[in-house]
Amino acid sequence: MKTVILIPARYASSRYPGKPLAELTQKDGTKKSLIQMSWEAAIGVAGVDAVYVATDDDRIKDAAEAFGAEVIMTSESCENGTARCADALAKAGLDADLIVNLQGDAPLTPAWFVEDLIAAMKSDPEAQVATPVLQCDALTYGHFVEDRKAGRVGGTTAVFNAKGHAIYFSKEVLPFIDPDKVPDTDIPVYHHVGVYAYRPEALAAYSSWPVSQLETLEGLEQLRFLYNDTTVRCVEVEGKGRVFWELNNPEDVPRIESVLRDLQ
Repeated sequence: MKTVILIPARYASSRYPGKPLAELTQKDGTKKSLIQMSWEAAIGVAGVDAVYVATDDDRIKDAAEAFGAEVIMTSESCENGTARCADALAKAGLDADLIVNLQGDAPLTPAWFVEDLIAAMKSDPEAQVATPVLQCDALTYGHFVEDRKAGRVGGTTAVFNAKGHAIYFSKEVLPFIDPDKVPDTDIPVYHHVGVYAYRPEALAAYSSWPVSQLETLEGLEQLRFLYNDTTVRCVEVEGKGRVFWELNNPEDVPRIESVLRDLQ
């Protein structure tokens, strides 16, 4: 099964303009842009045939090509990363059986998250879309609660059924837990990891559907699949001691840099 990774990146983020080019301090004191770190995470995934940055911005294109990435230019009208992946697939005429969307704000994504996702899609030919979920540890759960108390939109949580099929995704912390009853371990909140795997036909269908009200209210592209009765498989992945967090707001920079300092 031919697999490609697309890294959708746009400059005009409403919460963090210029985010893909934001620089983060590495463990050795050097700096790398968010888009470079995301690309390096992608090329470290086993079993992938090609990796591309998909963008509509020349600044991101120039930066990506400078560190060796292949770039596909996409339309400025792409409303989200999934739409940008669909546009890149069509414009470049990519021959792929599986398209992985590794969003450009998740530089801490371990290779095994994506490898587990690809394996799940290979083992389930009927699955049209899949995405990883990671059970929150106390630190990550604390970040979620801290962001919501401060009125910030941070990461996304996922709720799924016994078959692993998504019921809902939200930028609220779901399920709600009484603050006095939060367990010390086995916290029943799952962090949605910003990676998707699609069959080409699922991407084509996505582009044909109008934006749903739920998608607009939550600002979550994956809700369009659920609204149109397309099963999204949630693949539970293991942190293996690694902390995962996306760069959603400027406040996330020191959080991620702290993780980078602690990496072995």
